[in-house]
Amino acid sequence: MKRNRFLYTVLAIVLGILIGSIILLLSGTNPVEAYKVIFLGAFGKPKYISWTIVRAVPLILTGLSVAFAFNTGLFNIGAEGQYIVGSIGALVVGLLLDLPPVIRGLVALLAGALCGYIWGALVGILKAKFQVNEVISSIMMNWIAFYLSNYLLSFPILRSIESDNSYEIKQSASIKIAGVWKMSKEGRAYLLDHKFLKDILNPPLNFGIIIAIIAAIVVWYILKKTTLGYELRAVGFNEKAAEYGGININKSIVKSMGIAGILAGLAGAITVLGVSGDIGIMAAQEGYGFDGMAVALIAGNNPLGTIPAALLYAGLIYGGGKLTTIGTYSEVVNIIIGIMILFIAMPKLLDIIKFFFTKWSKKDNKNIEKGGANE
Repeated sequence: MKRNRFLYTVLAIVLGILIGSIILLLSGTNPVEAYKVIFLGAFGKPKYISWTIVRAVPLILTGLSVAFAFNTGLFNIGAEGQYIVGSIGALVVGLLLDLPPVIRGLVALLAGALCGYIWGALVGILKAKFQVNEVISSIMMNWIAFYLSNYLLSFPILRSIESDNSYEIKQSASIKIAGVWKMSKEGRAYLLDHKFLKDILNPPLNFGIIIAIIAAIVVWYILKKTTLGYELRAVGFNEKAAEYGGININKSIVKSMGIAGILAGLAGAITVLGVSGDIGIMAAQEGYGFDGMAVALIAGNNPLGTIPAALLYAGLIYGGGKLTTIGTYSEVVNIIIGIMILFIAMPKLLDIIKFFFTKWSKKDNKNIEKGGANE
């Protein structure tokens, strides 16, 4: 089953690339050259690799958030709102709370995770207590988070009226690897003397990638190896049977959405503490939660699969931005990703391909038999 799922995902990606090639040809672009630009644009230099990783980190975590909820029978479309409140929590701690350097960053991460938990758990409570569909309530929570973020930036303690962005977090709250390295005089000197290391760390490469990988392993372990994971998956498979087995359905729903919220909240916290250093007034939602849904689909809702899926997604988006260098629209990449997701969302794709392959094979066999009879 797992092998079939892996082959199915690879097939969907290949089909997306092939159909993308046709679109590129129709637009007058050599597909081989275009894919070369995308690949080298994402992985061709140490700096590009760093940026791809930086962009992949929030996608791993929001993808994990969606995948975890889906494995427990819930659809967490609210990862976007959980991401936003996670970034708010991290900003407030990183900016206003006076703590020692390492402790400050850890507390800011925990604050982001806690805010995400509250936002996710609220959706779970609405479903458990009042039978409100989690899709509807989480969409509403996305917008509440969006307007709450913009409203909080009207307070002078967080933002100057001359700027659209909040004040930057204190340096002691940063989780950028280069920032930690530069704290010592020896570290600064070492960084200046080693160009390769400087190229790797100059983009805002941060400890978020380590956190994301650990989170993926922990989520996989919870779902596959623990009693909690068994209970949550049992509720997702069959609520009535789980309840008959003595599992508290309402508590399981709240727990599941809360854990999903922690993961998305961490994504927002890492972006603030490790990349942007602040938050700004938003004209629209940033889309990390929705991109996380795409990553979860590509990963087949496998927690460990979100890591390569997010790297693929981030690589395509970041590398695809360089297609303008050969006179092609970078939006082609979005079409390719959309086609991949479309095929992944078609559960009968392998059966359809097998059907046509069998038909084609039978036709070939008949033609061979006819040719032999004529001779």
